[in-house]
Amino acid sequence: MTDVPPPGELTRLLQESSAGNRESMDRLLPVVYDELRRLAASYLRRERQDHTLQATALAHEAYMRLIDQRVSHWNGRSHFFGIAAQVMRRILVDHARAHQAEKRGGDLKRVTLDDASAWASPQDVNLIALDDALKALATRDERKARVVELRFFGGLSVDETADVLGIAAVTVMRDWTMAKAFLLKEMTASD
Repeated sequence: MTDVPPPGELTRLLQESSAGNRESMDRLLPVVYDELRRLAASYLRRERQDHTLQATALAHEAYMRLIDQRVSHWNGRSHFFGIAAQVMRRILVDHARAHQAEKRGGDLKRVTLDDASAWASPQDVNLIALDDALKALATRDERKARVVELRFFGGLSVDETADVLGIAAVTVMRDWTMAKAFLLKEMTASD
C-alpha cells in the first residue's frame, strides 16, 4: 500500500502535477489511485450483490478518464475528488443502464432518502432513477445537485463539499436536506 502523504501534501502534489512537474506526478499517481480504489469499493458496497463491475475496474476507468480531463489546474484534494465523483457517477450510471438494457428493466428497486444514513446502506439504490432525478434537480438548482453528487458519489464530508463549492457548511446541509426531499419526490413519482 502506498504511503498517504501528510495533510496538504496531496494538494501540493496535485497543483505541481497540474503545472507539469513530472516528479510530483510520479509521486501523486499511486496515492490518487489508492484513494480512487477505496472510493470505488465504497460505492460498490451500495450496489446489488451480483454487480459485475469490480472496484479495481471502476477505479481504473475513473483514473483513465480523470487523466484525460481538460482541467489545467487542480485546486486541491476536494476539487480533484469532486471531479472524480462526477466521473464515477457517470461510469456507474452507464454500467447500470447497460445492465438494465440487458434485463429489459428488471430488478429495479426504490430508495429511501429520509436521512443521510440511508445513503450509506445499500443495495436498494436505483442509480438510473437517481441519475434521472439528479438531472431534473440540476435543471432547477445546479448547486443542490452538485451537493448530492459530491456527498453521495464523491463521499465528501460537509466541510469538503463546502470547500469545493465555495459555500458555507450550513448551506451545504440546507441544500442536502432540500435535495433529498426533491429526489425522493422525483423518484417516487417515476415509480
